[in-house]
Amino acid sequence: MWLCPFAEKAMESERTFMRNVKRVFVKVGTAVVTRADGRLAVGRLGALCEQLKELNSQGYEIVLVTSGAVGLGRQRLRYRKLVNSSLADLQNPQYELDGKACAAVGQSSLMALYDTLFSQLDVSSSQHLVTDTDFRNGSFRKQLSETVKSLLALKVIPIFNENDAVSTRRAPYEDSSGIFWDNDSLAGLLALELQADLLVLLSDVEGLYSGPPSDPDSKLIHTYIKEKHQGEITFGDKSRLGRGGMTAKVNAAVCAAYAGIPVVITSGYATDSIIKVLQGKRIGTLFHQDAHLWTSVKEVGAREMAVAARECSRRLQAMHSDDRRKILLDIADALEANESLIKVENEADVADAQDAGYDKSLVARLALKPGKIASLAKSVRVLAEMEEPIGQVLKRTELADGLILEKTSCPLGVLLIVFESRPDALVQIASLAIRSGNGLLLKGGKEAKRSNAILHKVITSAIPKSIGNKLIGLVASREDIPDLLKLDDVIDLVIPRGSNKLVSQIKELTKIPVLGHSDGICHVYVDKSAKVDTAKRIVLDAKIDYPAACNAMETLLVHKDLSSNGLLNTLTKELQHEGVTLYGGPRASSLLNIPEAHSFHHEYSSMACTIEIVDDVQAAIDHIHQHGSSHTDCIVTENHEVAEIFLHGVDSAAVFHNASTRFCDGARFGLGAEVGISTSRIHARGPVGVEGMLTTRWILRGSGQVVDGDKGVIYTHRDLSQ
Repeated sequence: MWLCPFAEKAMESERTFMRNVKRVFVKVGTAVVTRADGRLAVGRLGALCEQLKELNSQGYEIVLVTSGAVGLGRQRLRYRKLVNSSLADLQNPQYELDGKACAAVGQSSLMALYDTLFSQLDVSSSQHLVTDTDFRNGSFRKQLSETVKSLLALKVIPIFNENDAVSTRRAPYEDSSGIFWDNDSLAGLLALELQADLLVLLSDVEGLYSGPPSDPDSKLIHTYIKEKHQGEITFGDKSRLGRGGMTAKVNAAVCAAYAGIPVVITSGYATDSIIKVLQGKRIGTLFHQDAHLWTSVKEVGAREMAVAARECSRRLQAMHSDDRRKILLDIADALEANESLIKVENEADVADAQDAGYDKSLVARLALKPGKIASLAKSVRVLAEMEEPIGQVLKRTELADGLILEKTSCPLGVLLIVFESRPDALVQIASLAIRSGNGLLLKGGKEAKRSNAILHKVITSAIPKSIGNKLIGLVASREDIPDLLKLDDVIDLVIPRGSNKLVSQIKELTKIPVLGHSDGICHVYVDKSAKVDTAKRIVLDAKIDYPAACNAMETLLVHKDLSSNGLLNTLTKELQHEGVTLYGGPRASSLLNIPEAHSFHHEYSSMACTIEIVDDVQAAIDHIHQHGSSHTDCIVTENHEVAEIFLHGVDSAAVFHNASTRFCDGARFGLGAEVGISTSRIHARGPVGVEGMLTTRWILRGSGQVVDGDKGVIYTHRDLSQ
């Protein structure tokens, strides 16, 4: 789902009604109850019963409407007929079995299984067979309501099924009087009659799709809006075994929802789908009578938004350099003008994160500290004043007389950035995208949703209408990421800013190139020739200046000789004095009497670090290569020969001599801002600024030349770059 500014708050109301749900009706379809061969899917039914038992024990009132009797009876009767057939019978085509006979045979088996499963779970169930004519009788309907009310008070789960064996029902949907015509509509009718708070229709797919689920272009519809979707959806085949299928479910869902009963269509194959629905998770398709009021939450397809971002980026590229520069200056002004509003939204995020019990390191990254908005505005202005990056001629070559080739810089196209926790990253990334002429899709962490929403609004409001605010899209839901990662024809680069797990997951799900920004396992190696004061300043700054940053020191490596001259003890005492919790490798933990680290490859992102003793600079390099993340590593030494060994030997994105790892930052490098610090080895590495968001293209200027087998063409390949 893609949100216009502040619309995520409206989205939150979509499923908040789940908090008040008590009476839940669950309808399970034939395709869920039975396997492809018609036999009962005992495993799925067992998982369903376990879910219902769990909800029953939590105080929910559960009513089950089940299909499957006809399909089960048909399978049993076919088997029985096969067993009793003569050779002559087998040579003749089998006649179609009577559906009512199948229902009569299958119903007893189906109910026997439910009774067995619920009994094993210490839950009582009851059976109710009804027909369409029953509901024409007012006395029947009143008695039914009273009976079910009594059963629910006793924590019994009533199980309903249409009595197909004796039903006089006419063709589906022919009867417009409101009497049901299949078990989906029966479930809807019962939900209304018995005043359900929620109806869950379980299917063999995840929910309602825009087309047949087998079609790769079909998308799951999370919220059904009748006015929007009624004429857009293409239905596939009906149920494999039952009478309904998705068409029947949608009709039943619409009828119930617009009569006041919320409905969710979701997968009956998942073992916890009903529980997730009641937890308010965004799974399946929701039908609600107020869905049309949620149209302020603008749902736009992932492809549509990516294409819109590309179109806007092309208009941005066509602007004069001064006009692009003015957009950035306007953004800087807008950030400062809206600082108080940004602060309110950020403080709300921080408070929610603290209440939710998030790690202190995450809360630290989330908070926009005093002066941060001014700092961000300054970095945006620095970007605005940088040399124009688009259209720079990087190389100019005369191929032949009158045939001039130029290699020029150009934007990558559309970038998808997935980042966690830090709302200030949104400002940096958006500013870099505008400076480099790229379209941008942003997915921030849910913990920063208010901060990201206000920052997105402030930034896009400064973009001229001639460009369009769809240049920068804000992705609200994590569920949309898989759809975006399939768009390798419209999204050109993915940059995940987060854990190794996040980067790995994204790489597995996409064909789009991924610029990895993962763990920051940064090392400081203090060599035996290091000056005491220099070592203390660098080690303390690298750890305590901003412990939650990815360029903070996580491991301190110390030359073995320093354990005897006192510098090791000095460094440990200084760190402990500042409140840093110390863990040691095998050598350091025994010598310093500190707890042993569970792993050298650990990013604390807090006031903690690991210490280990190494034999020499080569041992330090080997340790870094084995346990580091190729981010930023530093040596503290006065021996320039040793320094050069370290600088050329450590294979990380940034390697420093006598300087804190905290200097590894786009703004500090003079890049204006950074989209992240890449630990990848392709395209860009280290702090990624404007240059990392550019690629190249070739422009050839001629005067009518043709190849014609290279006849008469005299290639000069003369460099004209100077």
